[in-house]
Amino acid sequence: MSGTGIGESMGARGARAEALAVLRIRSRAVAVALLPAAVAVVLFAGGATGQMEGGGWDIARWVVTVCALVVLVTAAVVTAVIVRASPALSPTVELPERSAPDLYRLVRDLAERLEVPAPSALALTPDCDSWLEDRSHPAHSISGGRRRTGAAPVLVIGSPFLWWMRVAELRAVLAPVVAGTGSAADPDIAAARRFVRGLDAVVADAARPGQGRTRKLLSGFVGRTAKLLLRGCQDHAAGMERWVAAAASERAQAVDYGLRIVAQEQVGLAYAGWDRLLTRVALPAWRMGRWPSRLDAGVVSALTELSRRDRLAEGFTSRLGERPACDLLEEPGAVDEAASLLAARLFHGGPAGQGPDWAPVDWQQYPEEVVDRKWRTEAARIHQVLDELGVAPSTGPQGPTLVRVMDHLSARPGGEASEALAAVLTARVAREEALAEPAAEAGEHPVDASEDALALWGGGDPLPLMPLQPPRTGRELLADHVVAMVCCTAVDTVGAVPGLDWLDGPALLVDGERRADLAAPVLSLVEDGDAQPLRVWLGSLGVRPEKPVRLV
Repeated sequence: MSGTGIGESMGARGARAEALAVLRIRSRAVAVALLPAAVAVVLFAGGATGQMEGGGWDIARWVVTVCALVVLVTAAVVTAVIVRASPALSPTVELPERSAPDLYRLVRDLAERLEVPAPSALALTPDCDSWLEDRSHPAHSISGGRRRTGAAPVLVIGSPFLWWMRVAELRAVLAPVVAGTGSAADPDIAAARRFVRGLDAVVADAARPGQGRTRKLLSGFVGRTAKLLLRGCQDHAAGMERWVAAAASERAQAVDYGLRIVAQEQVGLAYAGWDRLLTRVALPAWRMGRWPSRLDAGVVSALTELSRRDRLAEGFTSRLGERPACDLLEEPGAVDEAASLLAARLFHGGPAGQGPDWAPVDWQQYPEEVVDRKWRTEAARIHQVLDELGVAPSTGPQGPTLVRVMDHLSARPGGEASEALAAVLTARVAREEALAEPAAEAGEHPVDASEDALALWGGGDPLPLMPLQPPRTGRELLADHVVAMVCCTAVDTVGAVPGLDWLDGPALLVDGERRADLAAPVLSLVEDGDAQPLRVWLGSLGVRPEKPVRLV
């Protein structure tokens, strides 16, 4: 196999054929732009030879010449915009070689075995995926602004993989990804990719709001032109990438093929644990203005708990005794913290750096600083909403009580008071979130890239928000607040404590055991106005709903 191309496999030939199809579309566009100029040259040549003389030919010559100049200028502008357009980069955490020399060594050894160029750099994504990303555009730079034009692509690795996978498993999973650097070295494929990325960047820039009138007209015209070209070559571009993937997979078969089958199972497992950790554990903290600083380490705890509950493969425990891939990093804690902050920005829209309203939290402090605070904040909010609705005073001589909430929700069987309460509660939460957004934006600042700690790629630039969950309905929001009030009452009256369940998030612990049976009686109260199941649940623990609770 060649070390500079993608070899002569079927996938290689298919990828190159599709790349040439894309480049032919580019050539046709150039030919169309040059056509009026070519006609003008023919007309002037005919006049010089005496074959096209007369007033009609003179008029035609100058009309065509003017048209040719307009078309050439327009084409030059469009070309310049496409060439200068900066393709979007995936938000990642830069991983300099000094921070992970062993990981760089593993990737280079893998590239050598695959006989392909090694990636130019490594970066991490706070997600369960890995890919190659071309950052050779002149507008893209790393490490203080050094241009990387013509460099090999950057290998982006999912940070949860480093903590969950063993070293051999990671190498097996990365083999087909690293094999793709051979495609990047092929000149036809590289040129086709640059053309498509430029078109895509121009279309995205044209759709960006907040432009002046003149710039909007120009970008609109260029954007429509780029969209037309993109529509013409998108099928070939997609086919090229499919063939590239097939070629990379074929090339990687000779490296750790058997282990890769086992490692792919761990990829699916890691994704399941990561999803549960983000939606059940991280999201409640983010909504409180706190971001867990060790999300990747939390993946290991979540998957360990999942294996305990579901009794996964017998070899599960033994594989944990092997060397984890995070040992390839010099400072795993710094990497985890940077990836955790970027995850909060991507999935929740948090600021780029910590501040008074956006602080990190360790797992040891999570129950007290997130769970307990969340419950008491929501308990206080539901009593404030009851005040707005004119329901009995929120505080008696001793303080707010759970029985007040239960009596109001059960006053009209069928869940009709709950609808009003849910509506007002939803509006109040929306107002609070709207007030919090300007404060978060004002406190946003880029992480200092000059420090040895890993820096976020792109610093404090706005990132595309990828929400984890759809907005909660009014009933769901109300149920969460009732659960919070019940938990506060249990903590204050029977000595229950807030806890953390790695798969389900905030948990109520009674005598050291998690109580997972609270959701059903709360739903009966919220949806049907039936308080009896919840009263039975409270009575089984000795919780007295008439006792006042402490709020924030």
